[in-house]
Amino acid sequence: MKKLLVLLCSICMGLAAGAQSPVADTMAAPAHHGSGLRISLLTCGVGDEVYETFGHTAVRITDSNANPPFDDLVYNYGMFNGYDKGFELKFMRGKLKYYVATNYFGTFMEEYYAYGRSVEEQELVLDDDKKLEIKAYLENNALPENRYYKYDFFFDNCATRIRDIFPRTLGSGFVYGDAVRPVQGYTFRDIMNKYFYDRHWTRLGVNILLGSRIDKVLTNMDIMFLPDYLRDGLAAATLNGRPISKKPELILDGSHRAPAGLNVPMIMCCALLVLTILGHSLYRLRVLGRIMNGLLLFVTGLLGCLILLMWFGTDHQGCGNNFNVLWMLPVNILLLVWRPKGIGKYAIIAIGLIGVSLVLHVCRIQGLIPEFLPLMAALVVVYISLYRQGKSKAKANRVLKQEYHDVLS
Repeated sequence: MKKLLVLLCSICMGLAAGAQSPVADTMAAPAHHGSGLRISLLTCGVGDEVYETFGHTAVRITDSNANPPFDDLVYNYGMFNGYDKGFELKFMRGKLKYYVATNYFGTFMEEYYAYGRSVEEQELVLDDDKKLEIKAYLENNALPENRYYKYDFFFDNCATRIRDIFPRTLGSGFVYGDAVRPVQGYTFRDIMNKYFYDRHWTRLGVNILLGSRIDKVLTNMDIMFLPDYLRDGLAAATLNGRPISKKPELILDGSHRAPAGLNVPMIMCCALLVLTILGHSLYRLRVLGRIMNGLLLFVTGLLGCLILLMWFGTDHQGCGNNFNVLWMLPVNILLLVWRPKGIGKYAIIAIGLIGVSLVLHVCRIQGLIPEFLPLMAALVVVYISLYRQGKSKAKANRVLKQEYHDVLS
């Protein structure tokens, strides 16, 4: 359970920890005219760690009129203090404050070079007064009283913070271009799973813990919660009908992700289904059937408890309204030591709730990944066995009652 919590939290810091060292001091640049300003968006590629899966983004401001060290700074919204008191608990509960800080461009690039991650840069083509407005906005954000914010992976991260800068500073004449062409009705879950194409265990874990809030169909603004889509949306953006961005330029090449590889979780889930069916189909393997019953009830019950904990015990918005709890029933864990009288009715209800989960998937209320299907099928087999046990026990009780009644009469 602890590993699954750490996994989810690693994802939730994915657009933050992939940036720079945990602590950076904010530096303020002197006031000046905008003629020497150059503003660009930096889009950083993915890395090998789980929290580097989605890349990173930052704003670079170069000032040719200023003296060092204020001539080439990167505004980075992905900072947090790993030495903060109660860091681990705040992090797990989604209450950790992140902040914007500035780094020297050279220092920023050194870290990405060291980790073999690519960096793209796209320069903005703007009038001097608009450049000054963006710079002033960033400087104000970086002030100690303004720089902290409550980070959320899907709704308030390093990419969304930068995404919102341009409409606020450039006015109503600014319009983002399409980040995806054509718009295909993507959801947060679709995009997340796309980036996890080669991290099968991670994809399985986060899909268990993330609920229906990430299954909404994304607008063009929504989809720019990730750096790659922000880059593409800004590349096609206009201000009063004129393009404002040059073509993104690769300024640092990086390593490339490996192919997807073998989907071990799917193989294991299918193996669980096969073993469960064999254990309940062959009399000689009835012990295996009891083992599979116990294993599946324990695992799904434990995961159900974890789902409720993440839903009601943390501030991670993506964990809310998680209908996986309909088929990963927390009560299952109690069935290892307690079999209520109505176990047959419980089994029927549990099978019905699995059906409800499938309907929710078809209706796109909460998506299910393929790995879930053999697990759900195995649970159906388990519940059928529980129903039969309950039915046999009820029949035996009726026979005993009848015999007792006959003796008395």
